[in-house]
Amino acid sequence: MATGRTHRPATRSRGIPEATVARLPLYLRALTALSERSVPTVSSEELAAAAGVNSAKLRKDFSYLGSYGTRGVGYDVEYLVYQISRELGLTQDWPVVIVGIGNLGAALANYGGFASRGFRVAALIDADPAMAGKPVAGIPVQHTDELEKIIEDNGVSIGVIATPAGAAQQVCDRLVAAGVTSILNFAPTVLTVPDGVDVRKVDLSIELQILAFHEQRKAGEETASGDGAVPAAAKRASAAGQGPDGDVPAVMPA
Repeated sequence: MATGRTHRPATRSRGIPEATVARLPLYLRALTALSERSVPTVSSEELAAAAGVNSAKLRKDFSYLGSYGTRGVGYDVEYLVYQISRELGLTQDWPVVIVGIGNLGAALANYGGFASRGFRVAALIDADPAMAGKPVAGIPVQHTDELEKIIEDNGVSIGVIATPAGAAQQVCDRLVAAGVTSILNFAPTVLTVPDGVDVRKVDLSIELQILAFHEQRKAGEETASGDGAVPAAAKRASAAGQGPDGDVPAVMPA
C-alpha cells in the first residue's frame, strides 16, 4: 500500500500556481457530483458555475493540467476526475493522524468524506489518559505518549491538530520532529514550523467574523440608502454602552 511519506503531488514541480491548486478541490467536488449522476461531459461554463468560479479562470486553470476540452463537446468528466485527483495526490492512500479528540476532533474522526477522497484516518491521539482505548468512529484513541511510534509505524506525513491553543505548538513540534511534513491546524493559534513543512489553518471564528463584517456592511448600505433604520438591539446596546448580547462592548479591542 502506498503511503504519503514516499509520494508527493506533482503540482509544484509542474509549476501550477498556488491559487490554481486551491481551486482544484472545488472542480473535483463539482465533477464528482456530475460523475455520480453519470454525466459524461460538461462545458467550461457549466463546470465553472458549479464550482463557483468564472469560466475563463477555469479554462486557464485546466491549461496548467494540459486539459483543454473539445470544442462543441466540453470536458470528459471521468478523465478530469482522474486528472485532478492525480495532481492532488489523491490516487494513493494518505494516512492521517488527528491529535486532540475533543468535540471537534471527534467530529473530524466521524467525517465520512476522508476515505472517498484518498485519506485514511490512521490514528486518533489525545493527551487525556481517560480517553485511551475509547473508540471514536470505530478507532480506539491512543495516548500522546505513543505519537512518534504511531507516525513511524503508519508512515504518516499529514497531521491534524484539533487541540486547545495552548497545546498546539508543542504537538506541532512533536509531529514535525517525527516526520510529519503537512499539518491541518484547527487550533486558534498561529503555528511556527521549519521550511519544508506546510500548514493550512482552519479557524471557524475568523470566518464568522468576516461574515459579520459583511453583514454590518450590508446593514450600513441599507441605512445609507435612506431607510435610516437601526436594528432595535443595536439601539438598546448603544444606549447601555454594551454590545448586542448585553455583556461585551460593541467594539472589542484588537
